[in-house]
Amino acid sequence: MISAERVRLRALEREDVKRFYDWVNDPEVADWINLYLPMSNADEERWFEDQLQRDKHEKPLAIEILDGETWKLVGSCSVFSIDWVNSAGELGIMIGDKSFWNKGYGTQVMELLIGHCFETLNLNRAFLRLYSRNSRAVRTYQKAGFVEEGRLRQAAYRRGLYDDVVMMSVLRSEWTGRKKEH
Repeated sequence: MISAERVRLRALEREDVKRFYDWVNDPEVADWINLYLPMSNADEERWFEDQLQRDKHEKPLAIEILDGETWKLVGSCSVFSIDWVNSAGELGIMIGDKSFWNKGYGTQVMELLIGHCFETLNLNRAFLRLYSRNSRAVRTYQKAGFVEEGRLRQAAYRRGLYDDVVMMSVLRSEWTGRKKEH
């Protein structure tokens, strides 16, 4: 388990799938994770089965938040498309429980995931892609140490509009420097 005081990342369990089904079918959540068609329970079950077959380093992690005295499942995150030769991995996050949006948890999760990339997986670069209209995510990633490194102009068609895809990354040296400052 990867944990901080109020946030922890754990392996996904089959019983988590029902919550994921609810979240990926919520238009507000799905809008930011590149889903545009409804998902069935069977789709989510297949997704879960596919995740079990992934390399152990790339399996998604459940995000839990300490809510009072109990841990509450609120989403998932992962490192995927790991390029071991170039020592880089792509990150993704979904906080599906909207009652935990805008409370700083996304930044905490990303900080844990970045630490996992550099301390456990021995990567040198962690990167992600996001839609430029997702200003909340841009701020979250900047707070966690990511810097914008480029844009794919009008690369995504979403809800009748073209949107830029922003590329952001953090390097091990940058992360180590930030850790020393705190």
